[in-house]
Amino acid sequence: MSTPTAAGADLETLAHVVGRIRGNIESVIEGKPDVVSSALVVLLAEGHLLIEDVPGVGKTMLSKALARSIDSTVRRIQFTPDLLPSDVTGVSVFNQDTRQFEFRPGGVFANIVVGDEINRASPKTQSALLECMEERQVTVDNATYTLETPFMVIATQNPVEMEGTYALPEAQRDRFMCRVSVGYPVEAAEIAMIASHTSANPLDDLEPVTDAAEIRKLTAIVGQVHVSEAVQRYVVALAAATRRTDELTLGASPRATLHLVRAAKAYAAIHGRDFVLPDDVRGLARPVLAHRLLPSVEAAMSGRSTGTILDGLVAGVPVPDARPSQV
Repeated sequence: MSTPTAAGADLETLAHVVGRIRGNIESVIEGKPDVVSSALVVLLAEGHLLIEDVPGVGKTMLSKALARSIDSTVRRIQFTPDLLPSDVTGVSVFNQDTRQFEFRPGGVFANIVVGDEINRASPKTQSALLECMEERQVTVDNATYTLETPFMVIATQNPVEMEGTYALPEAQRDRFMCRVSVGYPVEAAEIAMIASHTSANPLDDLEPVTDAAEIRKLTAIVGQVHVSEAVQRYVVALAAATRRTDELTLGASPRATLHLVRAAKAYAAIHGRDFVLPDDVRGLARPVLAHRLLPSVEAAMSGRSTGTILDGLVAGVPVPDARPSQV
């Protein structure tokens, strides 16, 4: 670990930058601090974010606000049934002048990729994201192209409208670090939204408050956050609990375990700590794990959601004693 002085200075820098980004996003998204916090955790943990909710609650607005707060390359992909995999990854085109094939990058060649209504594209097109989300690279015609860092996919989907949509396959969902729901705003926030959003689009006035280079420095700081053996065992115990229960036909993968640790490290750093507490893991379990799980037929028929099942499993796993003096 870093020396206490160096670690403290790094965490102060991180808190300052995160505060600027948070203020920028909250000037557009009214009354949703928890959702904004989740997005920032995923950004600093080098993960990908899935925003799932009903139409009109600000899913795309949140995605664009985060993207515009960082002075980096941003691409938006509108997922539709006729979207092709080559539109996502890129394609090799024959140049008549040079008599050679040239690679034309697709929509994923950016620091932040906003995928709107991801479940409207066919499974074939959705699978074009698998390699870039996990390996930060794209392979086209036997040539591999590395994506720039930071690289983050922020995807939105509508869970209620089934016409013309395709459910995300398990491999795709497992690559999203967190799934969040924006939800309806409270009355005061909705009134404030009417006042600020009807005269002009607030996104038009949003200016970047940091850049890609600074985000890379912050992710390096998050990487230095310490995770004690007790907390590591706790994370593994939570994942194991999802694999043993009869209420789930698909439990958390080892990738989910890693994502939970990385998210907890980012959460701890944002809150000014260079160590992870079990409470960090416990609080992130639902947004990180629930979307990866599949309920059994019996659980689904009884109306038990994966979130409810997961909450019960988390409550049954003993929380270790990992006080700061022992971390």
